[in-house]
Amino acid sequence: MDDSRIESIEQLEQLVNSSQQLVLTLTDIDDRYAVIDRTVDRFGYKHLKRKQKHVVYRYLRKLTGYKKAQLLRLIKRATAGKLLRKEYHRTNPNRIYTSSDVKLLEQTDEVHLRLNAAATHEILRREREVFHEKKYERIAGVSISHINNLRHHPVYVNSWVNPTAPRETPIGSTQPPPMLDIPGAIRVDTVSQRDVYHINAVDELTQWEVVVCVPAIAERFMLPALTQLLASFPFPVVNFHSDRGGEFINHLVSEMLNRLVIKQTKSRSRHCNDNALVESKNGSVIRKTMGYGHIHQTMVDEINQFYREWFVPYLNFHRPSLYLTGTKKDDHGRERRIYGEVMVPYEKLKQIANVTKKPVLKSSTSWRKLDTIAYRESDNVFAQKVRNEERKLFTKNYWPQKS
Repeated sequence: MDDSRIESIEQLEQLVNSSQQLVLTLTDIDDRYAVIDRTVDRFGYKHLKRKQKHVVYRYLRKLTGYKKAQLLRLIKRATAGKLLRKEYHRTNPNRIYTSSDVKLLEQTDEVHLRLNAAATHEILRREREVFHEKKYERIAGVSISHINNLRHHPVYVNSWVNPTAPRETPIGSTQPPPMLDIPGAIRVDTVSQRDVYHINAVDELTQWEVVVCVPAIAERFMLPALTQLLASFPFPVVNFHSDRGGEFINHLVSEMLNRLVIKQTKSRSRHCNDNALVESKNGSVIRKTMGYGHIHQTMVDEINQFYREWFVPYLNFHRPSLYLTGTKKDDHGRERRIYGEVMVPYEKLKQIANVTKKPVLKSSTSWRKLDTIAYRESDNVFAQKVRNEERKLFTKNYWPQKS
């Protein structure tokens, strides 16, 4: 393009006004940059009046097709010196996390049923630092936020789940679950799966979790199951909090708890958060593993064996949980909870014991015995075994498949 015959701003303005219906946009980027640089230098753009600068701007915009902000940036660079295209240079041309690292993340999520990013980050850290697995050296350094980015990688796969509801009777104290400075205040709920029921109990302070299975919520099944459940906690249970379901709010359960000197409390009406801890565990733990489909009653003994030997140790020694560390108010004055601590329940129990300097374990157990269970195998190795045992249950010919 030759515009050398245009010698003044007036001529340039006449050209722009007379060619309003014409489209003269240059397609090559180098040509656009050359026209901008040449025009700015030829008309002395830096020393023009504001109205004259606008004429030059209109002319260049018609020729280059650039948007206003971009064109003004290029004009500014042209007035400062020679306008040249900037070459892009990657600061780090190598990928930090390779496909094999993403695969390790995928395998970790698969065996732990995809925990949140903070809990997954803790597992990766423990694989490297506690269990000294060298293959996790690189992926263990990933940030919590970047874990969610890697979960969109082409080699990655994903899944998810949900919870239950309450009812009423005048037994037990109606109040929010007590907050104690030692473990022992448990929240309990029932997860129905047609022919069987999962009794889920979670400690308020440590999130230590115990699950048992019964074929029906009747007296002859519930009392032995609750006795087994209470005996499975490594520390004494001092408070038993549930919703208003009839399986817990009845005279037989009340007499059993009184005999064991355990206080019974129940959730308040219209206070759904009273039992929120165990309700959330119902969805994120029980439903994720056991699904929603029909399970025949003949499977109860095998499910309880799976829970006792594999699932409960996995939940408490190898599956990280998030713990409340404080609250803050957002811009609208609403209080937001901050879950800034991530660890497995067993480490939380040890932390509480070190801080309070009080004996927290039952006389029938010891830290040495629990340490043996906790550090015998790494988180991923044990989780893989749990998934294998789960598959054995679901492949039995009298067990309907998960829906």
